[in-house]
Amino acid sequence: MEFAVLYAGVILPLTFMTIFVAEMLWVWHGVVDFTRDGARYASTHCWTADSGNVLSYMESHVPAIIDRAQFQTGDAGISIQYFSDGGVTPFNGDNCAGACVPDSVSVSITNYQFLRFASFMKLPPVKIPPFTTVVPMESAGFQDASGVCVP
Repeated sequence: MEFAVLYAGVILPLTFMTIFVAEMLWVWHGVVDFTRDGARYASTHCWTADSGNVLSYMESHVPAIIDRAQFQTGDAGISIQYFSDGGVTPFNGDNCAGACVPDSVSVSITNYQFLRFASFMKLPPVKIPPFTTVVPMESAGFQDASGVCVP
């Protein structure tokens, strides 16, 4: 009887807690890598006003995590911002004459919640931080001296 009480009250909940925390850390690491990969892609590819090229790349290259579908269906958001003046002023491409590029790019995740606890243990979802990654622009899609941006 003592073993049954100990098993049901301590060992089983600790086992599930270990499994769910490991899953959350796996997702945590995957989202960090996801934002870094998106920022690297954005810094080496053409700037567009709607960031459509970076969004389509990120939605098609979501890492193999448990909640992958949240990023592909749009339930979790992807925020991409370009900056000028070393990351202070938001970049405005309307003021450019010819080919100008931003100085840096910021990629972050919005509205993502880890829901595995909520459905199984009836606990509130864990809100994952945005994991904002800011990198300087590298080639910005200009592959050669022709001045043509290659997406």
